[in-house]
Amino acid sequence: MSERIYIFDTTLRDGEQSPGAAMNISQKMRVAKALERLGVDVIEAGFPVASQGDFESVRLIAKEIRKCEICGLARAEENDIERAWEAIAEAANPRLHVFLSSSDIHLIHQLNKSRDEVLDMAVARVKQACRHTSNVEFSPMDASRTGPEFLARITEAVIGAGARVINFPDTVGYAVPSEYGALIRYIVENVPNIDKAVISVHCHDDLGLATANSLAGVINGARQVEVTVNGIGERAGNTSLEEMAMLFRTRKDAFDFETRIVTEQIFPTSRLISTVTGLMVPANKAIVGANAFAHESGIHQDGVLKQAITYEIMKPQDVGIKKSDLVLGKHSGRHAFKDKLASLGYELSSEDINSLFKRFKEVADKKKEVFDEDLEAIVADELIRVPQKYELNYINVSSGNTVRPTATVSITIDGDTKEQAGFGTGPIDAAYNTIANMTGTQSKLLHFGISSLTGGTDAQGEVTVRLGENGLVSIGQGADPDIIVASAKAYINGLNRLESMKQNPYKSFY
Repeated sequence: MSERIYIFDTTLRDGEQSPGAAMNISQKMRVAKALERLGVDVIEAGFPVASQGDFESVRLIAKEIRKCEICGLARAEENDIERAWEAIAEAANPRLHVFLSSSDIHLIHQLNKSRDEVLDMAVARVKQACRHTSNVEFSPMDASRTGPEFLARITEAVIGAGARVINFPDTVGYAVPSEYGALIRYIVENVPNIDKAVISVHCHDDLGLATANSLAGVINGARQVEVTVNGIGERAGNTSLEEMAMLFRTRKDAFDFETRIVTEQIFPTSRLISTVTGLMVPANKAIVGANAFAHESGIHQDGVLKQAITYEIMKPQDVGIKKSDLVLGKHSGRHAFKDKLASLGYELSSEDINSLFKRFKEVADKKKEVFDEDLEAIVADELIRVPQKYELNYINVSSGNTVRPTATVSITIDGDTKEQAGFGTGPIDAAYNTIANMTGTQSKLLHFGISSLTGGTDAQGEVTVRLGENGLVSIGQGADPDIIVASAKAYINGLNRLESMKQNPYKSFY
């Protein structure tokens, strides 16, 4: 039977302390409801004494949320505790969370008090909180930099005063897993009444070790983990809820623990938090980042298509993501390319796949990512075939507000390669004038249009032209990340279709 790990979520309290992440009452209620659906055990709804707005939001959440414990934070001061209790009193299961610094660094430089004075304060305020509820949590702030002997002493005292959860914060993210785990083990072995309380861990990510430290705490006896969604919080943030939940689910072979987190709600909750706080999730963020279930490497894509477990240790559906994303780029292989085309509805021969794959690689070398629209443009450009009287080899254009636009173009005409330069009123006009002179065509440009196939500064542009000559009208299309190249491709594509129409005027080359 797996041991239960309780998830104490402080997104609405510590998470909101991220610079710029403040939420209004309506947003906090939306987040609280999402956390309830997610299945967290405790919601630390806020710090009621901090402001009237914080008080009101905690009180409203306490009234509305019934499936989670609702916790209010209070300093070890009489007024704080009374204000916090007033805010959470109507909760189905209220919890008072009292904190007080315990490290010599804080005692000397912040509180200007002795250890004995701090111990007496902690006991008195815990007793005060216990007059309201038996569900009291106490945190000796900066526990990881507090000497283990004094930490054990204050822990024993507050448990004796009635605290039922003792939280050991790595407040400034200073600890490393070996020493933090050893600290929790020391408490387990040296506090006589520790069996009357749940040990909790609250770690910050200043050294990138919050999740590792929390895990070390659990291995050594902690049974509550304090977390935030997306790992937001003071400075570098807190232990990430999604990382802890999926760690226990994915590595059950190594850690026989379980939570009641509904993991399929992780991604929707992550998106909500990102939206209401304005804190974007980094693409490489574990579990919920845009790249967490994305694959570009051809080797990885081939493996995932054959059997997902080759390169995915979790199913994206388990965290609320519909499917893995096979990102097409310069590292992608033929298997992923073929699979993507099939998903777009193209049933193509091996010969066509080979032809398109070569063109795809050319585009991928110029772009960071090749989108579905890019692929459709490549298919249209490559597979809507007409006899290729004219073929573009290269084009180079010089243009600017102090330079006369000049185009140097190389094309092959019926197998004969030619090169020529020409001028125009702009770079595209220069290109088209040069191509017209080289091909000797008399067509008129009836229409010229540009559209962006994808977003971003590296978007692939699509150019469509309509050419007319002696009553015949053809459409030319070209796509390329370089809009001048796309324009030249479209013009030559239109000329080829026009030549074919001259040979067979009743056939459509649209």
